[in-house]
Amino acid sequence: MKPFLDSQKAENMSLFTDLYELTMCASYFDNEKFEPATFDLFVRRFPENRGYLLFVGLEQILQFLESVKFTDEHLAYLKKKGFNRQFLEYLRDFKFTGDVWAMPEGTVAFPCEPLIRVTAPIIEAQLVETFLLNTVNLQTMIATKASRVVYAAKGKSVVEFGLRREHGIDAGMKVARCSYVAGCQGTSNVLAGMTYDIPVFGTMAHSFVMAYEKEIDAFRAFAKTFPDKSTLLIDTYNDLAGAENAILVAKELEAKGHKLGGVRLDSGDLAEISKKVRQMLDKNGLEYVDIFASGDLDEYRIEELLKKGAKIDAFGVGTRMGTSSDRPSVDVIYKL
Repeated sequence: MKPFLDSQKAENMSLFTDLYELTMCASYFDNEKFEPATFDLFVRRFPENRGYLLFVGLEQILQFLESVKFTDEHLAYLKKKGFNRQFLEYLRDFKFTGDVWAMPEGTVAFPCEPLIRVTAPIIEAQLVETFLLNTVNLQTMIATKASRVVYAAKGKSVVEFGLRREHGIDAGMKVARCSYVAGCQGTSNVLAGMTYDIPVFGTMAHSFVMAYEKEIDAFRAFAKTFPDKSTLLIDTYNDLAGAENAILVAKELEAKGHKLGGVRLDSGDLAEISKKVRQMLDKNGLEYVDIFASGDLDEYRIEELLKKGAKIDAFGVGTRMGTSSDRPSVDVIYKL
């Protein structure tokens, strides 16, 4: 994947910290306390219903530590907040000079073992605490959830679909990357695809189907635009009638030397509907057409669907994975 941040963005994050980090550092400076210190970043305990963690966030942290600096604008703001001139001059020349030891991204981790160990002059080690904790908490939480979803899918593809429900732009970008590290095939997030060089996927919305007088007209219009990579959403009105229309369009594509990529189910009894749709497709010689399922999925629902024998080839997983809705935080700490 491409780098997580560019250096200019990392430099601008120096004030992404809790105020007490700066007040402690100002007091260290005032009292000439510059000796080296070592901090361990680790998770104190598992969230409920978690038996492991998947550590993600290191790349962004290293880029931040390599690039972080305080600009004139930052220093002017801090001056207004009562920091003295000598400490601000120290910050003007601030550069992280310490050592970082860490697990590789994507490593399975457990409580009370260091994910990251920072050794640096105590002001430097203290000042970066908030950024490190914030970065590791979100990304490890999401990567762990995504890995559970991928595991539950038992080798079937999982695509991250949660951008519209994730908590802002920053989270949307990080979720796409973390999910990919955790084993998802890709994301619906186009900017994340470009930024991190990961695959992007998309189908169509119910509104596209409803924009046409007849469902089959919508399918034909979409297939005309994307004759070799169309996935048709078949449950806008009636899933089995939608499957019949998709079969007609698939045969029309075959006659022109193209192939329908797949059909998508987004509601109803996904296990039973997928079995019926698979039979319909196979009966018409469309064994190559995949069935893609979405709609409030997570590891528990996917496991249940597969136990029921669902004929689903790939899953689009959104809100519950992109927010880690059942366990939305990790007890991550940074201790001297």
